[in-house]
Amino acid sequence: MSSQLNGKHILVITSNTGIERDELLKPLETLRGYGATVTHASSKGGTTQTFVGDTEKDQTVESDVQLSDVVGADFDALVIPGGTVNADTLRQDTAALRLINEFVQAGKTIAAICHGPWTLIDAGVVKGKTLTAYKSVRIDLENAGAASVVDAEVKKCQANGWTLITSRTPDDLPAFNQAIANAVGG
Repeated sequence: MSSQLNGKHILVITSNTGIERDELLKPLETLRGYGATVTHASSKGGTTQTFVGDTEKDQTVESDVQLSDVVGADFDALVIPGGTVNADTLRQDTAALRLINEFVQAGKTIAAICHGPWTLIDAGVVKGKTLTAYKSVRIDLENAGAASVVDAEVKKCQANGWTLITSRTPDDLPAFNQAIANAVGG
């Protein structure tokens, strides 16, 4: 690909199950292809289980580290894949919520796709943001104070002093990954 992200460190956070396969693997592959050092942190560390369409069990992926051992200051951007169970588990994970808030307070980029933005609600960071997400999550985002929830392939919002990149579904991954690379690589 290119060296657009050489020297950049990107954190991808997941639970240990229920992760939408392509929403984990495609960002890992694409962002590494752009030269970034990408770390996959999971709730318990170790093996994570991906799914296709929330119901079809797919491959396992080894995470690099446990969420509780990660410090946001070590990274330039945060990526939150979807998967209904993944997002629902992360929104109850204190380490995930802590990390999200560390990124927000530092003014760093956060990218979330599909059900991933659900986690941002529990972190208390969607108020005033314009974003997109999977259709069943949109009303929750509105109720949590999002400025606007749009139906777009990718939405970048810089309100409130930090950049949020969101997308709706795995079909949006090429645009989602490119938006992350552009935001982090300048």
